Amino acid sequence: MLRENQRRFKFDWITIIIFLLLVAFGYVNILSASHVGEITNYFDMGQPYGKQTVFIGLTFILIILILSFEAKFYERFASIIYIVAILSLLGLFIFGKDVNGARSWYGIGSMTIQPSEFAKFATALAVAKYISDLQTNMETLKDQIRVAAIIFTPALLILLQNDAGSTIVYLAFFFVFYREGLQQVYLIVALALIILAVLSLKYGLIVTSVIASIILLVRYFLRKKKRASLIQYILVLIISIGFAYGVKLFYEHGLKPHQQNRISLWLRLEKDPAKLERMKKAEAYNLIQSEQAISSGGTYGKGFLQGTRTTGKFVPEQHTDYIFSTVGEEWGFLGSSFVVILFVALIVRILYLAESQKSQFSRVYGYGVASILFVHFTINTGMVMGLIPTVGIPLPFFSYGGSGLWGFTILLFIFIKLDSNKINEW
Repeated sequence: MLRENQRRFKFDWITIIIFLLLVAFGYVNILSASHVGEITNYFDMGQPYGKQTVFIGLTFILIILILSFEAKFYERFASIIYIVAILSLLGLFIFGKDVNGARSWYGIGSMTIQPSEFAKFATALAVAKYISDLQTNMETLKDQIRVAAIIFTPALLILLQNDAGSTIVYLAFFFVFYREGLQQVYLIVALALIILAVLSLKYGLIVTSVIASIILLVRYFLRKKKRASLIQYILVLIISIGFAYGVKLFYEHGLKPHQQNRISLWLRLEKDPAKLERMKKAEAYNLIQSEQAISSGGTYGKGFLQGTRTTGKFVPEQHTDYIFSTVGEEWGFLGSSFVVILFVALIVRILYLAESQKSQFSRVYGYGVASILFVHFTINTGMVMGLIPTVGIPLPFFSYGGSGLWGFTILLFIFIKLDSNKINEW
């Protein structure tokens, strides 16, 4: 009996320790970014850090609850969990609360809950369930369409709620599909389309068409075995030009002005100095202040609660999506590197554990967890440093918010439970 009880606690403590470090360091930076005056009560519910204290406390109760279920529970009820998540997203269209222009929240008294944060782990479970049940290698078009439907259903609902940032995260699942046998051509096509989109916006249709023509012609004449005819290459060129034109059209008529300005600033499309200055004061204000805060931190940082731009509230809502700028200013390059190392270590550890799983369900889910965390981390830090356009998504376990913290915690600890089941079965 004692040996059996000991095996129940054989969780991967390396992953858990990294999680605890991220949550703890995140809280320290939320405290710094959100405090006003002297801190007298860490449970002050009128301040973000006070609410985060409660959120973290509830998180540990949530962890105990997640780990108390048998590992098979998550596989057996994956479809039901997914359906509940979809229904919660649909309910927002009727009962949702508008926050910053997005109808993505349920209001419960003074608290709000964002279902899209929980839909991520539900979708990861559903994808793992479908792939493992059919033992599919993702090579048939039928399976590709069905799995794509599982992903794009919540993504579309979230997009319709005007939350484009959370929608982008669902592209993370294509990394999972690639691991499970999706043909490499899909990744090549996706990369080519991204390059075409950027070229069409940056240099225009004529230059993009010339570049695409040269690349396709060179590829055609360098192929030793010309299995594809010149007509097929011409058809690909026509489709490419059509896609580039569609991107340009969507940018000019499909995006809202502030979205256009964010992309314009990222690609440096605006040539009019006066208009550029107005754009910087509006859409780029947060980014400029964030970059200045990070650069002012130097190597060692200014110290906890000593960041002048952080304490001066130069970066609006710094405790949420721009929390990494607090790290840069108060903890410097060394502190920022520490955070990056923690995230890289967590993602690599999850991938390592995923590859060691006995069941396909656990492996696929593990890759889903790693991919979602990777996309969130890459986009958030890239956004804060101006490397990619501004997209409103949180830094996992770090940014302020109960929904985000709980959603990521459930996502991670379900995998930790699945992994512990593998250990217990040795």
